[in-house]
Amino acid sequence: MTIQFFCPRWGSDALNWETFGQKVSAAGYNGFEVGITQATTTAQLQEIWSVAEKFNLRIIIQHHDTNETDYAKHYDIYSAWLEKVKGMPCVKINSQTGKDFFSFEQNAALIAVAEKVSAQSGTLIVHETHRNKFSFASHITQQYLTKLPDLKLTLDISHWVCVAESFLENQQEAVQLALNRAEHLHARVGYPCGPQVPDPRLPEWQQALNTHLGWWDKIVARKRKEDTLLTITPEFGPYPYMVQVPASSNAVAHQWDINLYMMELLKKRYY
Repeated sequence: MTIQFFCPRWGSDALNWETFGQKVSAAGYNGFEVGITQATTTAQLQEIWSVAEKFNLRIIIQHHDTNETDYAKHYDIYSAWLEKVKGMPCVKINSQTGKDFFSFEQNAALIAVAEKVSAQSGTLIVHETHRNKFSFASHITQQYLTKLPDLKLTLDISHWVCVAESFLENQQEAVQLALNRAEHLHARVGYPCGPQVPDPRLPEWQQALNTHLGWWDKIVARKRKEDTLLTITPEFGPYPYMVQVPASSNAVAHQWDINLYMMELLKKRYY
């Protein structure tokens, strides 16, 4: 089994690509995860891949911005996005797919389009567990995983913890199914009142951290048996995910430092 770590571009958007690439490489990441939209220009794409090549970094493409509420339009926009990125060289594509208010059949049709593009391109497309997408809750995602045997996930279980207002103690069957189908991991720690603890390094958040580590351990154990690649993006985010001191713009912790801490913690645990 190989584990590769990816730095989120999210939160470092203010850095130019050259500086970002150098910083990511120096920190010991294998690559970075970057959102690409329909508005991303050819020149911007060339810059992204140029920096990746210069610093010997791999890329995970992220989809996050199809928010059209009219389903027919949503389907067309998402399909066009998949066509835009399907020839791009990347490790895999991480897609925040569909909407929580679309029907099962509608969301399943979006997943089917992604599977078709994945087959055409040879690039694995994984669907992120995320609030307001088809995969917003464990018990709902369980239905998709049961009926769609080829569906693979990016597991960001912090969202499910937040949605369920629990550590999912009563949803173990759904969680286990998701652990069995996870191919990419967003290593963010949630708690019952939010998708991101303020600082996983502090004693008061150790229960949340250890609960997530227990889930991740099971994914790693499975991938060891399969002897296949596991990709991990430590994905603690900036404001509003990162809590700020009231009446100020000062974050209670530094996003970059926390993500680096998470990578080093997981490297020590799994290497």
